[in-house]
Amino acid sequence: MKTTRNTTAKTAVTEILSKSKTALSHSEIYKLTADLCNRVTIYRILDRLVNDDIVHKIVDLDGTVKYAKCHHSHPVTIHNHAHFSCENCHEITCLESVKPSYIIPHNYKVTDINFTLSGLCPNCLNSNI
Repeated sequence: MKTTRNTTAKTAVTEILSKSKTALSHSEIYKLTADLCNRVTIYRILDRLVNDDIVHKIVDLDGTVKYAKCHHSHPVTIHNHAHFSCENCHEITCLESVKPSYIIPHNYKVTDINFTLSGLCPNCLNSNI
């Protein structure tokens, strides 16, 4: 019975992230699961989804870890795109078309990229006009 709940919970978390246009924190995902499972189970599901390359982690400017659904059709170990963190509404979005570039010494190996731009998102920018 535990496997069924976990599968149901994993499906629910995956659907929540698939439908979201922004990255979500653990607590936001937990609230959206409507008490389907406990907080530890959500952490385990998120870890599994990250390890399976279905979602990726984003650290916002305050240090909060958020999760977003990967939109690629093949496995990648580095999510080579930028993220945008809105200073007003605090939403984080993946900017799939913005590819960060960097130059590092040859004796380094990159295993993770966290490239975050900050400012005002289109919704907040338009509401301030």
